[in-house]
Amino acid sequence: MVDELGATVPVPDTPRRVVSLVPSLTEAVATSAPEILVGATDYCTHPEGLAVARVGGSKYPKVATVLAAEPDLVIANAEENRPDEVAELRAAGVPVWVTAAPGTVPAGIESVRRVLVEVLGLAEPDWVARASQLWRDPLPIRARAVVPVWRKPWVVLGRDTFAGDVLRRLGIANAYGEHADRYPRPKIAELRERFDTGEADLLVLPDEPYEFTKDDGPDWFPGVHYALVCGRYLTWYGPSLVAAHQALRTALAG
Repeated sequence: MVDELGATVPVPDTPRRVVSLVPSLTEAVATSAPEILVGATDYCTHPEGLAVARVGGSKYPKVATVLAAEPDLVIANAEENRPDEVAELRAAGVPVWVTAAPGTVPAGIESVRRVLVEVLGLAEPDWVARASQLWRDPLPIRARAVVPVWRKPWVVLGRDTFAGDVLRRLGIANAYGEHADRYPRPKIAELRERFDTGEADLLVLPDEPYEFTKDDGPDWFPGVHYALVCGRYLTWYGPSLVAAHQALRTALAG
């Protein structure tokens, strides 16, 4: 089979020992076929109570720990995982299926569906159709947002990101959506100027990867309307998408 980066992957006919290096995919596999998941990263927090071997972070997984889990397939992502570890695992004889970074909600859903159905040979879960229906029709734009994902230095959502499309479908345009970079690094003065000039009127602060709170984030933008949102709901493209639709609409409504 050919993965989303164009690499030929010798996927077993029926993978039975899977290590996931991608939180969204970990959640999807664990809710569909928990018996085949044998390893996940430290950032794979859902479903809660997941009892599998922990292999370190997404960017720097411990290859030796992954190999010790004796996987017959590893699932990775081009944005979350480095090529070095993917190459090292493949050199050790482990098939690694690499997904692309989805730029839209439909692309994310289809990526996960393909992993579950075509790669792992599982039945399509009910959440796929439900999420597709919930997120199909974008709401009219009612605000333009700056969306920081990191603070030291400041990093914001730019063009062609899954999270940006999530917000757009909820009626929130991205003030940096036309930027040349997917994750621009503007200075704080530039970010404030977006609000001063009226180019943005909403600050969206997720709690991951950087944990913004009411005491850390809004204070940099005095007088700016802001919304604190669940980072998992903003960026995970698995089963969480079902609950995310209403949860994010509620968080962004104020």
